[in-house]
Amino acid sequence: MLIFLVGLLLGVLIGGALCVQFLRREIAANVGPQLQQLNLKVETLESVLNLALATRHTELDSYAAASARHEGR
Repeated sequence: MLIFLVGLLLGVLIGGALCVQFLRREIAANVGPQLQQLNLKVETLESVLNLALATRHTELDSYAAASARHEGR
């Protein structure tokens, strides 16, 4: 009877370890594409913000240059 209990406990332990390993692999496989998609969205947002900042900087520079020319007259 004791050998059956030891075998049962050993089977549960090995089965649990295999189940955890399988679940970890599947979770990592499912998260990978979502992370790539999120990374692309962040890069797009960064590009849009850089463009907006560069445009605003150019507008401010041209305004300052026009203001300096106007004061020089």
